[in-house]
Amino acid sequence: MFTNFFFELRQAGVPVSLKEYLTLMEAMKRGLAEHSVEDFYYLSRSCLVKDERNLDRFDRVFGHVFKGIGEPPPEGEEVPVADLPEEWLRKLAERFLTDEEKEQVKALGGWQKLMETLAQRLAEQKGRHQGGSKWIGTAGTSPFGAYGYNPEGVRIGQKESRHRRAVKVWDKREFRNLDDSVELGTRNIKVALRRLRKFARTGAASELDLPGTIRATANNAGWLDLKLVPERHNAVKVLLFLDIGGSMDDHIRLCEELFSAVRTEFKHLEHFYFHNCVYESVWKDNHRRGSERTPTWDVLHTYPADYKLVFVGDAAMSPYEITHPGGSVEHWNEEAGQVWLQRVLSVYQKAVWLNPVPERQWQYTESTRILQRLMGGRMYPLTLEGLDAATRELVR
Repeated sequence: MFTNFFFELRQAGVPVSLKEYLTLMEAMKRGLAEHSVEDFYYLSRSCLVKDERNLDRFDRVFGHVFKGIGEPPPEGEEVPVADLPEEWLRKLAERFLTDEEKEQVKALGGWQKLMETLAQRLAEQKGRHQGGSKWIGTAGTSPFGAYGYNPEGVRIGQKESRHRRAVKVWDKREFRNLDDSVELGTRNIKVALRRLRKFARTGAASELDLPGTIRATANNAGWLDLKLVPERHNAVKVLLFLDIGGSMDDHIRLCEELFSAVRTEFKHLEHFYFHNCVYESVWKDNHRRGSERTPTWDVLHTYPADYKLVFVGDAAMSPYEITHPGGSVEHWNEEAGQVWLQRVLSVYQKAVWLNPVPERQWQYTESTRILQRLMGGRMYPLTLEGLDAATRELVR
């Protein structure tokens, strides 16, 4: 099994060497992981992964190879069997309403009313509830719960979004980092990004200056006089803010291609992740976003105004996430998203928003219209034409 794990990692593109594999075997021989799957996961990850960009690939291979292996019970103790209702196993909660039924479901009447009603339901409800239009449960039309439908509700416990209408999500969700090793599918997109390049020679003189050498040699009566100059580097500085998770899962491939291209084109690049809208903090690593965040104020004070700011996101969210304090689906934000967005834009005058959703669909989402207005119309589709227009705006 361990040998198969090694070859699966290499096949998935994780650069694992034989020496690292033998290190893991030696650690196992010394009993460092004992009988804990979790301990073995962290031990093997620390031995075999040298670059955090490969963590997601490692996790996928680990889950595939060791699928179904859990913690062994204590000696002499039987494994408990969960007594789950049959309807749960069949996921009867997966209910799809017709368009006519959806039209009949009414929102509660605004953000404050929604939060007040949720608090009241939590205080009154005593057990699990399925179906219906009032209690917190599954497969119903209540504004609170999972696997149902309501045009303006709070999703609780359901991992995936189905209708994308929730104004708040009570759940711990895991996002993964974008892979910057993905090759761009269309070379023309890379060419479009090159409009932002502005070369300058900085650093130590290490590159032969052929015209200068010829001129100096001629002036030196034919005696060779070598002239060196610093290498040319793209002097443009880019600050990239990437929306991650939720509805952006539909656009991961496209965003990875863009991310890969940007990493190769710009030497001075800083990137941060956010979810739906920028608030008081952003993060660099989705695996540690719960513990290692960067205050947005620190970003504004660290990177000067000559950085060109690029947002990448589908702008699809509840309007409350932009306009109201506490509107974030993941935490209670003291200030509205639009307040933070305006602060960021006040520092970085050269800023654009790239949207992977086709432009013809923007008019159907209120949050997209709000962000487009806050960006001063500088929202562009993530297409060849959109990239060309965005780069022209940034160099204007």
